[in-house]
Amino acid sequence: MPNPLRPRAAALTVTALLLASLVAGCSDDSGSTDEDLSAQKLSWKDCPAPSESEGGGDAPSPLPGGDDWQCATMKAPLDWAEPKGDTIGLALIRAEASGAASRRIGSLIFNFGGPGGSGVTTLPAFGKDYTALRTRYDLVSFDPRGVGRSAGVRCEDNEQLDVYFQQDATPDNATERSELLDNTREFNEACEQHSKKVLPHVRTTDASRDMDLMRQVLGDDKLYYFGISYGTELGGVYAHLFPKKVGRAVFDAVVDPTQTPEQGSLGQAKGFQLALDNFAEDCTSKTEDCPVGDTAQDVEDRIAKLLKDLDAKPIPGVFPRELTQSAAANGIAQALYSQEFWPYLTAGLEQAYDGDGKVLMLLSDSLNGRNQNGEYSNITAANISINCSDEKPRYTVADVEARLPEFRAASPLFGDFMAWSMVSCTDWAVPGAADHPDVDATGSAPILVVGNTGDPATPYEGARKMVGALGEGVGVELTYKGQGHGAYDSGNRCVLAAVDGYLLNGKVPAAGTVCS
Repeated sequence: MPNPLRPRAAALTVTALLLASLVAGCSDDSGSTDEDLSAQKLSWKDCPAPSESEGGGDAPSPLPGGDDWQCATMKAPLDWAEPKGDTIGLALIRAEASGAASRRIGSLIFNFGGPGGSGVTTLPAFGKDYTALRTRYDLVSFDPRGVGRSAGVRCEDNEQLDVYFQQDATPDNATERSELLDNTREFNEACEQHSKKVLPHVRTTDASRDMDLMRQVLGDDKLYYFGISYGTELGGVYAHLFPKKVGRAVFDAVVDPTQTPEQGSLGQAKGFQLALDNFAEDCTSKTEDCPVGDTAQDVEDRIAKLLKDLDAKPIPGVFPRELTQSAAANGIAQALYSQEFWPYLTAGLEQAYDGDGKVLMLLSDSLNGRNQNGEYSNITAANISINCSDEKPRYTVADVEARLPEFRAASPLFGDFMAWSMVSCTDWAVPGAADHPDVDATGSAPILVVGNTGDPATPYEGARKMVGALGEGVGVELTYKGQGHGAYDSGNRCVLAAVDGYLLNGKVPAAGTVCS
C-alpha cells in the first residue's frame, strides 16, 4: 500500500495534522499568458476556509495582536519548458512582518514537507512558533503545484480512499500480492484519468522554479527559506538551480539526497524502529508501571502480536470502519513522529488490546489526511505524484521479495510495510526524473542544516549527507539530541538561538554545534 512511510515522503509535521482545526485556502487560477509573470502583482485578501483538498476546517484565527492572515494566488507556467504557455495558480499565504519597516529583511518562505502538504493550512497552525522570525520577515508559505488549491492532483474519491487505506499492505501470499498490485494500479490510473494535464509537471525541479518566481514577485533579491522534511530536498534542489539567489536558508529534519528510493525506504525503516525503541524504553523506565508492557522488549512484542492478530481479524475502529493491520501500523507510525504524541500511542495501544481500535484509527486517519467528516485532503495523491515523478527506479515484486530480509532486520515491525511501499510507482504514467536529487549548490550562501538524532522519518545521518552533497563551504551542520521529527518545533533553546540568530542577524553557528 502506498503510504507516507516511503523514501523522501516524510509526513507533514505531525502536530499540524492532528490539530482539530486547520486553516486557510486561496483560489486556483489557470489559463495562458504572454505577460512577464515575474512582474505580476498579487492581490492579498482575507483567507477563506481551506478547501477539502487542503484538509477542510475553519479559516485561520487572527495572529497574536489581532492581525489577519492574508491569501493570494500567483500565476506560474504549467510547463516551465514553455513559460509563455498555459498557467496554473499557486495558493499563497502570508503574515506581514510585525517589526519596524526599517528592519524588515524580506519574505521568509516555508515548506513543511510531505511532499504533498499544504503550506497554506500549516503555516497558520504554527504561526505562534515563528513570532520571533516575524519581527523581521513576512512569513510566507504556499501549496506547491499539485497540492491543495495549486492545481491539486485528484485520484480516487473519499469512498475509494477508505477502501484503499484498509487494504493489506504486507501481502503474505499470491492472492494478497495480486490484490495489492491491482489496487495500486487502479489508484495510479485514477490519478492519470483525473489529473493527466498536471501530472508531468509536479516534479521538485518545477516547484523550485516556482519558488524563484515567488521570490521575484514578492520583491526579494535573494530567497530566504525555511524547509522542513521534504522541504529540505526542495530547498536543496532550489539551491542547486539558483545558488547565487540563496540568501539565508535553514533545513530542518533533513532528507538524505544521496539515497535511491530503496535506500531511503530502508533508512526510514531503521528510523521508525529507533523511535519505537525509544518509546518503549521511555514507557518502561518511568517510576510508574508502563500500561503496555513490563519491559521495552515486551512492549514491542505485544505490538507485533497485535499487528499479527489484526492481519487475521480486524477490530472495531471508527464506525463503520475496522482497524486493520495496515491502519494500526500507520497509526503507530503517526504517533512516533513526535514525543508529544507518545501518550496517545500508549492510550491507543491500551484500547486496542481491549478490542477498541478508535484511537489508533484516528491517528491513522491523521496520517492519511482524513478529517472527521470522512473527507480526504489530496496529500496522498500529491505525495505519490511528486515522488513518482521525481524517482526514476521502478520496483517489482521480485525486487521487494529479494530485499525483505534486509528490511525485516532493520525493523521487525515496519520493515515489511516499507519494503512493499516500493511498488507504489511501478505503474506510474510519468517517467521518474532521477535516482536521487541533485543538490550541489557550490557558490551558495551558507545553509544551516539541522539534524535530530531521534528523528524517525528523516534519520539523523541525512543531515551530514546533505552537508556533503551541498558542496564545500555551503552546508553548516547543527545536531539536536532529541526525539521526534524535526528540531525547531521542539522548543529547544539552543536550537532556537542558532536558527533565529542566523535568519534574523546572519550569524552562522559554528559547524558541528550540538544542542541537547
